Amino acid sequence: MHVVRPWHLIIALMLVLIVPQLGHAASQPVTEGWEYRWGDSPFNTDGVPEWAYKDEPGQWHDIGFPSNPPDRNGHEHVWYRVTLPPGEWQDPVLYIYSVDIIVQVYLDNKKIYQYGTFDEEGRGRFEGWPWHEIRLPEGYENKTVYFRVFSDYTDIGLWGEVSIMDHRDLVLYVLENSLESLIIAGFSSLIAILALIFALLQTEKKTFGSIALFTLSSSVMLVSETQASLLISYQPLLWDYLAAGSYYMLPVAMALLLAQWLASHRPWVINLIWKLHAVYLVAAIGLSLVGAVDLSSTFPPFDGLFLISLLTISAVVIRRFWSMSKEQQFLLLAYAVFCALLIGDMAVAHGILPWGRVPVSWGILIFSLTIVIISLWHYVSTQRALRDLNVSLEEQVAERTASAESLARREQARARMLTFENEKSRVLGDMITELQDCVGLKQALGLLGRTMPDLCSPLPGVFYGRSGDGVYERIADWGFGKEPGMLPSILEAGKNLPKPTISPPGPHGPAKEGASDALAGLMCFWINLESASDGTVTEGVLLLEGDGVFAPVENEYGSARLFAALNQAAQRIGIALSSIVLREELQKFSYEDALTGLKNRRYFDQLFEHECAVAHRRELPLSLLVIDIDHFKSFNDTHGHEAGDRALQSVAMVLQRQFRDSDIVCRYGGEEFVVIMPGAITPDAKDRAQHLCKAVSDVPVIFQGEDLGQLTVSVGVACWPDSGSEPEELLGLADKALYLAKEEGRNRVEIYGSRAA
Repeated sequence: MHVVRPWHLIIALMLVLIVPQLGHAASQPVTEGWEYRWGDSPFNTDGVPEWAYKDEPGQWHDIGFPSNPPDRNGHEHVWYRVTLPPGEWQDPVLYIYSVDIIVQVYLDNKKIYQYGTFDEEGRGRFEGWPWHEIRLPEGYENKTVYFRVFSDYTDIGLWGEVSIMDHRDLVLYVLENSLESLIIAGFSSLIAILALIFALLQTEKKTFGSIALFTLSSSVMLVSETQASLLISYQPLLWDYLAAGSYYMLPVAMALLLAQWLASHRPWVINLIWKLHAVYLVAAIGLSLVGAVDLSSTFPPFDGLFLISLLTISAVVIRRFWSMSKEQQFLLLAYAVFCALLIGDMAVAHGILPWGRVPVSWGILIFSLTIVIISLWHYVSTQRALRDLNVSLEEQVAERTASAESLARREQARARMLTFENEKSRVLGDMITELQDCVGLKQALGLLGRTMPDLCSPLPGVFYGRSGDGVYERIADWGFGKEPGMLPSILEAGKNLPKPTISPPGPHGPAKEGASDALAGLMCFWINLESASDGTVTEGVLLLEGDGVFAPVENEYGSARLFAALNQAAQRIGIALSSIVLREELQKFSYEDALTGLKNRRYFDQLFEHECAVAHRRELPLSLLVIDIDHFKSFNDTHGHEAGDRALQSVAMVLQRQFRDSDIVCRYGGEEFVVIMPGAITPDAKDRAQHLCKAVSDVPVIFQGEDLGQLTVSVGVACWPDSGSEPEELLGLADKALYLAKEEGRNRVEIYGSRAA
């Protein structure tokens, strides 16, 4: 199953909404030539099912669609096959709407897909009802594909539709089929939220709570049952649990609503129904979660119970329908439409009606729109009453306005200052949030250079960032016009770096000593960070000019508060920078071998997986070298472990000099090293490996002033695509070549595949 990232899903959804012609994915239905066979195939010694390659006339039977063949008679295993039609596709996939319940797919005697876990008896548990995307290999046309299906459910086989399409069109196809339900679910969720708010505000009206429960359950059911839910998170069983829970909750919510409407008639039957369904909901979900039953087996009993409940509710409601209010009657009619569509969907699910998409979402939409229309009618009535009330209130408001205006004028100066502080707090919060997303200190300083003017304006200022020990270069300036006055472009510690201001300026700012001192009269803030290796470091310097920016009344109120806010902002920025530095240092430690300075095995495992994916996707060669120091244990036993550590460092330095900047050298463990060479073909890798063997043997190991002699290394080389069918196999193949190099006498290079390895 291809995992789609959230931003991919958003782009695809926008394409479906904004450019309708791009939202129609081409597909090729596979509807002709299907055959089935009851039972399960034996497997040969290679683990290949015999039915996938042995054609046994008379055992396979024609079927219109691969689902629920005749004469099941308790069978839980069935095979289907079909010859795939030719088509012009760039990246073909076989799309299946759903399968009951687990499946394996074979083509050319190879298993190309599996969903679910088959045990030794060919059985397995229910693992959800997702849609399936099966990658088709090149040359699939006119070949027979086999489906092995196990199901202990009422249905067995494929369900819905089977089509061939391009992989890139599949997301658009899924969104196209889900868009209507997603929009209606969003609308119903909004209705649920509003009803819940009203239920909390008007606790005496319990009907709002029941309406909220019903519309929320409906929207959750719609989202969970849409194919697009798997694009949000590929957790099929989780979505099926949400769909089951919300589906089972619908009769509970509606029966509660009817019980509240008919409270004066003591509707004991309605109360019994919602309690019975609530017990079933808890029991079905609970037993499924603990593994006592499969979730799939809880649907048929519920459908039967639901139909009986609908008939009972209908009998009760019809007798009292005309005694209800108009709003209640409209809601009941909308619910009846929804139930009719739901029953049609049940009939399709159980094979009573042929497969088709039943618009259950339209029933939910009609119910939600009915609530909106009723709410608007009540709103119009309320507005009429409010309009009459406003006429009398306007006269009272006019009398009080005059007295309030005088008080407002006295608070204007203070309000302006508070507004300024609130705005700067918001800017600072956004700045800290963006800093937390920075991956390095250099990026963080660039961000500060761009955002400092927003934080400090209208105060003119300059921001400096550290470029070396004691040297600070100007990154940004603002508020001075074209040039920042006479302020220097570089500050140096011990020369012209001002000390941080420790007290707020007076009403007109500190007096300048003279034009010759460009830094006099400025507020100075140091931005310090804490480094695990360097301790406290001043990473930035902020200089601000506060003279004449604020009116006297604002300065009297806010000069001390302004200084304190700026000082606190500098400290918070320093804390954010400290976390970035700490994160960089921790990342460096986690990926670096402390003894040799090379990248460690953890780094190799992550990067090798990435390089394999890049090589496979771009069809670029990839080479891998596995290097082992010859007789290293004897060297350790003879000279001691400290000398052994020095030998490892010596070999590591040779490795670093012998390979390209694009090559990745890692210590794999002990005396073993690995080198990833992206884009390198077999001759290049062999040449580098031979140079390495010679370079290592030419360098003596010097420990405590004593020459301990030279070491040698053995190298195993594997290259893709020459050595293996998949890039991920290179590590095991190179390791085999290394063992051959050891067996052939060491201090040599062996290429996997050049001879029996």
